[in-house]
Amino acid sequence: MTPLNSDRPGGEAIEVRELEKRFGAFTAVDKISFTVHPGEIFGFLGSNGSGKSTTIRMLCGILTPTSGTGKVAGFDIVAQAEAVKHAIGYMSQKFSLYEDLTPLENLRFYLGVYSVPEEQWEERRDWVLDVTRLADAKDRITRDLPPGWRQRLALGCALLHRPRILFLDEPTSGVDPITRRHFWTFIGRIAAEGITVFVTTHYMDEALHCGRIVMINEGRIVASGSPEAIVREACPGRPGADLNDAFVALMSGRKARGAA
Repeated sequence: MTPLNSDRPGGEAIEVRELEKRFGAFTAVDKISFTVHPGEIFGFLGSNGSGKSTTIRMLCGILTPTSGTGKVAGFDIVAQAEAVKHAIGYMSQKFSLYEDLTPLENLRFYLGVYSVPEEQWEERRDWVLDVTRLADAKDRITRDLPPGWRQRLALGCALLHRPRILFLDEPTSGVDPITRRHFWTFIGRIAAEGITVFVTTHYMDEALHCGRIVMINEGRIVASGSPEAIVREACPGRPGADLNDAFVALMSGRKARGAA
């Protein structure tokens, strides 16, 4: 099996410069800038209404920015929005597959949706069933699978076309701690193969799996860097502080700043 994104062009996986989105008089995303490195597990954290979902929708080519620029997998998110959509995989918080189909039938359906050449279907299908550990359940009705298994299936479908970048929006919401741990082990394997993972989560222990994090509040970036560096900067003089403490401090109104 070749690496998932062996055809990735050079440069950053994601580049965002002064990205802004306004809805009338309301500014949802306020001129944010950051980069995501190829093969990185990158966390994007914020409370509800902070601008996370709006940012992701712009990066996925779904929502047009008011101003600023963005590139995803080397493609401009405005001028080349369709190319962006073909270069990425996306797994939403809400389970979005067909529950009345089997995992195998869901995989066959999405192979067609992603226009994967038919001669590659067997290899892609078997690979996904293997890495998601669903081979023995491939003929069961999806709605009868445990929540964690359904999440693995959704992730597998998002990987069928070998995307360069994978967007995960609250990927472990509603699953048990053991399943969450297995899920993140799988994410680590995916990143090791060269795919870039952009993830949002409300679980601070999960954010510790990220090499770098950006925290956003009221549409502006309030922190960026490694989890350890963010804790040190947000909670000076508190040796026992953790990422939860830093998140609370930053969401309470610290001054926003840019990201590198």
